[in-house]
Amino acid sequence: MKSFGDLMKQAQKVQKQMTEAQAKLGEERFEASAGGGLVRAVVDGRQALKELTISPDALKDNDASLIEDLVLTAVGEAQRTSEERMKETLGRLTGGFNLPF
Repeated sequence: MKSFGDLMKQAQKVQKQMTEAQAKLGEERFEASAGGGLVRAVVDGRQALKELTISPDALKDNDASLIEDLVLTAVGEAQRTSEERMKETLGRLTGGFNLPF
């Protein structure tokens, strides 16, 4: 059995690795589109929206509710992809423990 000191060193090592992984994830970009590319969203590894592009073609019909739906779909999908990557990356460090990130 490991001593308490060894456990603390291991915990500090994992914490440092998690901090580094989170910083690296924050630099990654995840893209999704909706409506056949009419709306494109890009989020970072922390699920923050970094870019949103709406094609002029999406504006032709003046259908605000359609554009709103497309934006929500694209942003949501990009955020889900980013979150999955974060859970996968940080899950490897925590040995599968479901810790809050």
